[in-house]
Amino acid sequence: MTTTTLAIANQKGGVAKTTTVASLGAALAELGQRVLLIDLDPQACLTFSLGVDPEDLELSVHQVLTKDLDITEALLTTEDGVDLLPATIELARAEADLLTRTGREYVVRGALERLAELGEGYDWVLLDCPPSLGVLTVAALTAADAVLIPLQCETLSHRGVGQLLDTVHDVRRFTNRRLAVWGVLPTLFDGRTNHARRVLENISETYDLEVVEPPIPKTIKFAEAPAAGRSILALNRASKGAIAYREVAAGLLARRAEA
Repeated sequence: MTTTTLAIANQKGGVAKTTTVASLGAALAELGQRVLLIDLDPQACLTFSLGVDPEDLELSVHQVLTKDLDITEALLTTEDGVDLLPATIELARAEADLLTRTGREYVVRGALERLAELGEGYDWVLLDCPPSLGVLTVAALTAADAVLIPLQCETLSHRGVGQLLDTVHDVRRFTNRRLAVWGVLPTLFDGRTNHARRVLENISETYDLEVVEPPIPKTIKFAEAPAAGRSILALNRASKGAIAYREVAAGLLARRAEA
């Protein structure tokens, strides 16, 4: 089984990054894919949004990355049909712990390689990157086959895209030559405004990036899902947001088949 590892990254917060990871994971699982989600954000929002209280966890991604814990010992199954490598606030220490460590850029890749050696085959591994361009994000990009950039369709939200692409360029040079950029996924999209459309056009022109369709619409349903500990696909199957993420997931599957 060939695994596709996709990093979901944007150092700006509030762009629906975690929602994208949870929703795409659930949508891919609906399509019969075996999916692992990895929470690399010390805020542990992905962990919480999938119904797991980080404060109740003894083992998490922190021990996997900094203490060489066997990754299988920290994996959890979720009601959304995906497996989860959860995070806790301890992960905030990982940046400091890893800074002095040789090979720190490879800690996520190494954990995934060990997983493959144990015969734990996943079709997809989705990495929820922290809202920064620090050690954990670089480690995620080093482990990934591709990166997808969720982007809120507002002028200020795309100012950091250039910095992220600079980091991608460095990662390609030094730690992961095969890293591909699969494009920008428009989130929190209000199709009623010309402004949102103009921002989208500006992104594709300025950075020469593919815009992944369809845009994910702005809806209150996304805010309700994490509180219920489920993805929007489970909580509100017929909502516009759930339908959009299913379409994006189908597109990702098709893209993988072409690669």
